[in-house]
Amino acid sequence: MLRLSFLLTLILLAGCSSTPKGVDCPGEVATLYGQSLGHTEGRIFDLVNSFSVARDGVTLSSGALHSTDRFRYVPSAVTPEGFYAQRLSDKQFRLINPARNTMITWTCP
Repeated sequence: MLRLSFLLTLILLAGCSSTPKGVDCPGEVATLYGQSLGHTEGRIFDLVNSFSVARDGVTLSSGALHSTDRFRYVPSAVTPEGFYAQRLSDKQFRLINPARNTMITWTCP
């Protein structure tokens, strides 16, 4: 009986894992002026106050997103790598690379 109880506890804990699963999302690559450069895909890990994008074994984290007024200004942060990260909505995320004049906007299902 004790083993069964222990086993059920382990199963319940595994089902309640706090690790985000991530969602595969299509992305559009464009210049900062909006000229389309193509499409890509990434796995977005949405943590509400931050997000991560994983692609080809590399993960980039936005860090803590800030906004003085979330109704007027887009929550954003600068990553350690120098990208500008934005949470445009609960389904849209953007990374901007000003040095390369490119941005990727992911729209998740």
